[in-house]
Amino acid sequence: MAKAAKEPKQEQAQKRPQAQLQGEPQEQAFIERVIFINRVTKVTKGGKNLGFAALVVVGDGEKKLGYALGKANEVADAIKKGIKQARKAMIKVKKSTTTIPHEVIGKFGSIRIMLKPASRGTGVIACAPIRAICECAGIKDILTKNLGKSTNPVNVVKATFEGLESLKGPE
Repeated sequence: MAKAAKEPKQEQAQKRPQAQLQGEPQEQAFIERVIFINRVTKVTKGGKNLGFAALVVVGDGEKKLGYALGKANEVADAIKKGIKQARKAMIKVKKSTTTIPHEVIGKFGSIRIMLKPASRGTGVIACAPIRAICECAGIKDILTKNLGKSTNPVNVVKATFEGLESLKGPE
């Protein structure tokens, strides 16, 4: 008898999560890429305070794309904050099939990033931060060049986003 009493409880426990999943709206699956983690130290009267800043890019793999710089005392918390902020600040990227519609130069600070459309099969010819952005945006064929003197990942990402925002063409 003891076994018979336990079985219905197990069945109920297994059915509950399924019922909850059916009632909740399904969330879109986003591609999340951590580009850069920076360790920051603040010197105070009491000693050194250690913190982290995580540069994160989030995209749906098709047209939506966002980035953010999350800051916290732990690496995992900084990444979570960055992902949350990036999802709030998403933009739509204009694409033509697997590449961008035309050549554009994105500028931020001393950095200028040239983004150039490429023929099908070329791939993503870019540095690591721009490669992560293109992967999250669903851009499969593109040529890029850093025309500035700096390779700071934060500024490279900001310049790339400025260039992608300035694209004109069909949505």
